Amino acid sequence: MNLTRWGARLPGTQRRSAVPAARGRSGEPVTATATPTAGTAPGTPGSADPADCLRVPGPGTATGTGEPYVSGVLSRLPALIAVTHGPAHRVGFVNDAYTDVFGPRGTGAPARDALPELDELGLLPLMDQVHRSGKPRTVKARKITWADGSSLTRQRYFTFTCTPVQVDDSDPERRGVLVFAADVTDQVLSADRLRESERRLHDTAVTLQRSLLPQELEQPDDLRVAATYQPGGTDAAVGGDWYDVITLGAGRTALVIGDVMGRGVRAAAVMGQLRTAVRAYARLDLPPHEVIQLLDGLASEIDATQIATCVYAVHDPSEGRLSYASAGHLPILIRDPDGTVHRADEPTGPPLGTGGWLHTSGTVPLGPGCTAVLYTDGLVERRHQDIDEGVDALTRALAGATGSPQVICDRLMRSLGVTSEHDDDVAVLVLQYPDHTGTDAELFRNASLELLGGVEAAPRARAFASGVLASWRFPVDLRDLGVLAASELVANSLKHGSPPMRLRLRRTDRRLIIEVTDGDDHLPRRRRAEPGDEAGRGISIIATIASGWGSRRTPGGGKAVWCEFALPE
Repeated sequence: MNLTRWGARLPGTQRRSAVPAARGRSGEPVTATATPTAGTAPGTPGSADPADCLRVPGPGTATGTGEPYVSGVLSRLPALIAVTHGPAHRVGFVNDAYTDVFGPRGTGAPARDALPELDELGLLPLMDQVHRSGKPRTVKARKITWADGSSLTRQRYFTFTCTPVQVDDSDPERRGVLVFAADVTDQVLSADRLRESERRLHDTAVTLQRSLLPQELEQPDDLRVAATYQPGGTDAAVGGDWYDVITLGAGRTALVIGDVMGRGVRAAAVMGQLRTAVRAYARLDLPPHEVIQLLDGLASEIDATQIATCVYAVHDPSEGRLSYASAGHLPILIRDPDGTVHRADEPTGPPLGTGGWLHTSGTVPLGPGCTAVLYTDGLVERRHQDIDEGVDALTRALAGATGSPQVICDRLMRSLGVTSEHDDDVAVLVLQYPDHTGTDAELFRNASLELLGGVEAAPRARAFASGVLASWRFPVDLRDLGVLAASELVANSLKHGSPPMRLRLRRTDRRLIIEVTDGDDHLPRRRRAEPGDEAGRGISIIATIASGWGSRRTPGGGKAVWCEFALPE
């Protein structure tokens, strides 16, 4: 049915000729007519029967006579319907569904008075626009509350469509507006349930993602570390960005950041397995490229279809450098104390899981006062620009960023425009190697002795360790344990190692570290010595008296064996 052809005609105007009501027989369109009420002078406002505005001639009837056919149809429709005419929107008709919701409504008066609910719903300005422009307008999902006959309050949502009537008529008084309200409560409630479900799924996804990340970063003695993770978008998909900080002992710290491409639970699962594997491999104290090599093989076994990038770095405060290896990841940025920023671009290899690639390690200076930033592509990648432009923007932001690692994290996120609406996950890991001065300088000390070998090496090592520990004002019992540990490590190196050998002592605000290096790469292991054995007890003694011990191969082809003691509070 074409509702735009139903319209009100004011009394006193010329009537149109009757037309056949059955379009199938005549082929002519149905036109609404207006019939003045008997006994009312033509042209008197409000003199028309409200139903007459919707009368059409019946079959075989003469002009001016007819039946309220359209009125009867509209009265029985479940939608809320009201028809007005003229610029004042005088009410010509309201159907039963309308009165069931809003109560009985009179006709002939302006809608502002007769239909106050339309004013409350903000529809009158919209009806003015429809009357002037002749174009329909719609407002969606307006909430309506009313009390039914059982004293219960009902609440429904309706979408209101205002359609022009008699739009081609030049007389504005004969043009009108048909207000049609469809009940959309089920759709609104379904949409609300869907949004609530999506919100819960997103919250669950973020909780899952965060549970796979470190709940609390390890804080090394010599580094200040902070990290920030921002989940991307508002959907329920879980991202694959991850990071970790792992203390390796002897003052060394491993830092790792990675990104499993794609989103979803599968990406998160791969991320969780890689992060767990990194922590296991890091405990072996392997060089960075060997850790990446192991991850490469593991990634292909976990899921050959998932692409993951990763950078693994190790900081050694005694050497003042950062060793790293990268598998397709973005370069580490280093900020010097003077504000100069440079990239650790090389070496790098393909992403994890590709196989067949021999990764190598690189080194970059990271001395006192330096800051390093590890990050994922969500921080610098934008759809409208090349990723190198994003890295350049991050470099400029880091050059001017000062303060604690957490402050720098926040500043970099703001500088790169990362908000809660960002469409990709972002992970940022910032580490600082502070320049200890004043009283801190007394708490962070280093001392080393080159050992030439021979029978005098062990006595020299004991004398050196005793003098250094006494100058650092350690308690006597701790000093004795330190001298014993140094003696056993040197003796082990003299028996099983080869020159060059060096004894190094280091103290932090929390521990004493004793380390011996030599030119042989055979790593010692703890074993149970039999009563008759003359050797094999040195490492067991170290493991018994020290808080921790370990060994690793050094880049030059030798090894380092170390132990550490926790300082009293």
